[in-house]
Amino acid sequence: MANRMILNETSYHGKGAIEAIPTEVKARGFKKIVVVTDKDLIKFEVATKVTKLLDEARVDYVVYDGIVPNPTIENVKDGVAFVKAADADVIIAIGGGSPIDTAKAIGIIVANPEFSDVISLEGVADTKNSSLPILAVPTTSGTAAEVTINYVITDKANLRKFVCVDPHDIPLVAFIDSDMMMGMPKGLCASTGMDAMTHAIEGLITKGAWEMSDMLHLKAIEIIGRSLRSSVAGEPKDREEMALGQYIAGMGFSNVGLGLVHGMAHPLSAWYNIPHGVACAALLPTIMKYNKDYTGEKYREIAKVLKLDDADTLSIEEVRDVACVAIDQLSKDVGIPATISELGVKAEDLPKIAEDAFKDVCTPGNPRDTTIEEIIKLYQSLM
Repeated sequence: MANRMILNETSYHGKGAIEAIPTEVKARGFKKIVVVTDKDLIKFEVATKVTKLLDEARVDYVVYDGIVPNPTIENVKDGVAFVKAADADVIIAIGGGSPIDTAKAIGIIVANPEFSDVISLEGVADTKNSSLPILAVPTTSGTAAEVTINYVITDKANLRKFVCVDPHDIPLVAFIDSDMMMGMPKGLCASTGMDAMTHAIEGLITKGAWEMSDMLHLKAIEIIGRSLRSSVAGEPKDREEMALGQYIAGMGFSNVGLGLVHGMAHPLSAWYNIPHGVACAALLPTIMKYNKDYTGEKYREIAKVLKLDDADTLSIEEVRDVACVAIDQLSKDVGIPATISELGVKAEDLPKIAEDAFKDVCTPGNPRDTTIEEIIKLYQSLM
């Protein structure tokens, strides 16, 4: 079977990358922009770094700032109506996973109106047309939404998140500018950074992994492992390192899938509105241990890129344990909650949450096949 790689047509990396936005807009002949972002990014003058460039270039745009964390079906529908009313021919998505994911859903529906109910986009939808063009500007170093073909929407009525996988939704151009990420508070930097580490580790061990994706994920683990602690402390150089590391992880997992961490994290966010990165980070060390006997030599490779002592000479059982301990310690060092009860999870909800996790589109990619009963036990061990 052939392996497929889908990436942005163009991406810009490094401090000042957003300065290329007006040039790209004009070179591609776009006439009317909708900037999709959230109110906080406007309030704290993060998104305005981009809109000022558009003003200076005299580019016509309007702002849709109604994005909420864990964006909902209703959020997407409102955005579609806004974009249509604006008669826009391009979207500039500014933010973390929520604005960029919402922009993807909006862009897909504008180009494929038969999916206007949003819910029919779940899984791998048979869309015919590429999304309305999206230029993506991430403001967190974790989700890699700017380079993936995935997005996640919340179905509030049924207390669940659903994942959409569509090659037609990938942003046309991505601008990975660490200056856009410098305003992240420590907690957000930690949770999105651990989300990026989760992407890299799950992408490395998922059933769909292959040599090219392994190369990307191991490099991402190396960069994130050496940079995350200092990035959380606010070190500019390491914020730039994290911007690159999370993007490289996205290049990989977008094309090979994820696993049980994401499968179990999605319902936690849907039920309790827990930020996605926090949910993933809280789960990762435990699920790494659960999977360790089904990963071949992959955990040794993790240990080696993390430069752990004796990674080459330890037995496979020992090196797997060492890798798990290292990731657990990283999570603790950046302040991730050690239990999900701290996040508001209730024991009586676990059977239903486990059903949702078992059905999640990410779960089948896990290297170890699982059951609802085992998922319940995993949640319980984290209470």
